[in-house]
Parts: sequence; C-alpha cells; structure tokens
Amino acid sequence: MTDSYQIFPVGFVRKKGSKTQIEILPKFRAALFGLDGFSHIHVLYWFHENDTPRQRSILQVHPRNDKRNPLAGVFATHSPVRPNLVALTICRITAIRENIIEIDGIDANDGTPVIDIKSYNRKNEAEPPFHVPEWARAGKESC
Repeated sequence: MTDSYQIFPVGFVRKKGSKTQIEILPKFRAALFGLDGFSHIHVLYWFHENDTPRQRSILQVHPRNDKRNPLAGVFATHSPVRPNLVALTICRITAIRENIIEIDGIDANDGTPVIDIKSYNRKNEAEPPFHVPEWARAGKESC
C-alpha cells in the first residue's frame, strides 16, 4: 500500500463574465464522448488555493464559516480546508462544444484544476429517507 497517490488535472474551470466553463485538456477530449446525453455532472476539483500544510491540518470548522453554526469536522462539511483538498459539486450542463463543457455555475475560482468528471444519474444517489443537520438545510453550503 502506498502513502501517496498522483492526481493531475483533466481540465480547468474558466470564468469569463457570466459564462462558466470547464475546459478539458485536449488529451482527454475523447473522454467527453456520450456526456451530451446527460443534463448534469459531478465535478471533482482541487482547492489549489488552500494547498498549504496549515490549511491541510485544519480538521474542524464552523460550517459556512459562520460561528453561529456548531463546530463540525471537515468530513461533515464541504469546507475548502481539509486533509486532501478534493471538492465535489453537481453542475447543470448547458452545452458541450469540442473540449468545452458549459455549465450553469460552480463554486470554484477561474483556473481551478478539475481532477475528474462523472455523469450524474439520480438512480445512483441516496434515496429517502435520509437526514442532514439543521445548519445544512438552509442555503447552499460552501464551507
């Protein structure tokens, strides 16, 4: 068993005005084949701007960076600080052209490395009943 693994970008988030895109690197363009049949994707990306030993050592946060929320472990949140800086979000596809996936938005900065994309298929998602804490019910969690 190895203590580390290599992850590399397959593309980058590009934000230009009101447009949000994922630019897939040319060598991965063939991986887009068939994706146009889906309305949504899971996007896994790297919180590269938080990649410091200090940020990776933070294990508890107040969700949404709001001190009124109870302290929680980063595994219970979508915080951008965590041992491995992997982010996950669901995005709606608005168009796919060549190596560009146009999406309706993403909670990532321009230039953020995308490490993987997976088609969204609701049948693979959790079915009710499920529950979340009260602080996670209101609004969109980003921290």
